[in-house]
Amino acid sequence: MSIDDDAAIRRLIDAYADAVFRRDAEDWGQCWAADSRWLLMGTEVAGRDAIVGLWTQAMAGFVFVAFFSQVGRIDIDGDRARGRIWTHEVLEHPDGTVTRPVGRYDDVYVRTGEGWRFAERRYTMLKG
Repeated sequence: MSIDDDAAIRRLIDAYADAVFRRDAEDWGQCWAADSRWLLMGTEVAGRDAIVGLWTQAMAGFVFVAFFSQVGRIDIDGDRARGRIWTHEVLEHPDGTVTRPVGRYDDVYVRTGEGWRFAERRYTMLKG
């Protein structure tokens, strides 16, 4: 495992969380490989443009979103890697209610010409 690769993947995970807080669809979308897949609680979306479209639609349903992540593990094998990321969100709904889901991402990362990107993110909600 390369320390540089590990650090780059951690920066990717941090960039994702930062873009969620800022609701920046362009920066958030840059975290994904062009041919990536997002598996989100029974919904599977393929391709960066479709993934960003779903995310933009979902984010529009919240007044406020906070997204925190913690790396559980990263295993690097050449130009691909796998990771387990723990998440905690604070979601304020239009009616004023707040939910705080806790979940896990099982990730696949790929090295691209632009750097490490998500090839696949599989989300499991552990507590709603």
